[in-house]
Amino acid sequence: MRTDSQSCQILNDFLAYLSTIKGKSPKTVHEYYLDLRVFFRYLKQKRGLVDDIPFDEIPINDIDIAFVKSITLSDAYDFLMYTVQERPKHGNSDNSEIGLTAPSRARKVSALRSFFKYLTDKAHLLDHNPLQNLEYPSVRRSLPKYLTVDESIALLEAVDGQFKERDYCILMLFLTCGLRVSELCGLNISDIKENQIRVLGKGNKERMLYLNDACIDAINNYLPCRVKPNNNSGNAGALFVSRQRNRIRKTSVEALVKKYLSQAGLDASKFSAHKLRHTAATMMYKNGVDIRTLQDVLGHENLNTTMVYTHINDANMQEAAARNPLASYRKKQKKESNDQS
Repeated sequence: MRTDSQSCQILNDFLAYLSTIKGKSPKTVHEYYLDLRVFFRYLKQKRGLVDDIPFDEIPINDIDIAFVKSITLSDAYDFLMYTVQERPKHGNSDNSEIGLTAPSRARKVSALRSFFKYLTDKAHLLDHNPLQNLEYPSVRRSLPKYLTVDESIALLEAVDGQFKERDYCILMLFLTCGLRVSELCGLNISDIKENQIRVLGKGNKERMLYLNDACIDAINNYLPCRVKPNNNSGNAGALFVSRQRNRIRKTSVEALVKKYLSQAGLDASKFSAHKLRHTAATMMYKNGVDIRTLQDVLGHENLNTTMVYTHINDANMQEAAARNPLASYRKKQKKESNDQS
């Protein structure tokens, strides 16, 4: 969270609210900061409030409530148009998304809406919210890529090596519990409670997931082989430990998944650790888990995020119809008789 001289107090207060009250992750708070900084820089440039300064060096520490009160809905739409047409001409030194895609613009809309809602409803610095009617861009959702059951089994059977018990347990938790990579890395031994495991998800929200027999067996086989971790803060209770005796990192998990995908003869460029989460969700939905329960298992805040899995059956049914041997049959037209009665 930025609270330095590069930002303005009104923005710092909002970021602190997101972090402490709303419980947003540091990554989300930082992304909102980047999006709002680009927005303020754009407005200052548009209004001629800066001289010949590179866009990524325009300061925003002078933004105050009077400036914010002058912002209109048209300003927001102009900004979104700018992110599509002109933003790529400038540098991207802040590592924020350029804004060419609909998902990127949707995140910027979310940042703007949240900021002005906070100023209106929480900080009471605005009498009305000028961006209340700011609409999200239409985002085309593609069907998630996932492994078949046979491919999942092949992946599990490909596990070997010095840390095979650990790696097998990691893959099993991905494929049966649908964990995010960050959630898996954050697991502690104390999170395991008989046939349940406590998961810390986005926004520091906890959820309890049930472990099936395959998961329990994988955990029980792994724990006796677990590397003794360093006693440094954050390492001692880690469930998954690296060869350096630290809590395993996301990059290490992603690398080992890629390795075993290749060893299983699967396309490692097509699949990833996150795709294993999609695989778990897909298998659960296909085998009768209702969408609300699936939402809880995956830790989705919004049901619409989970709804993407309902289209998987639609695609499968369409494919089933196309594979019917009569799919290409066309009734032959009878020739009209030339005989006259």
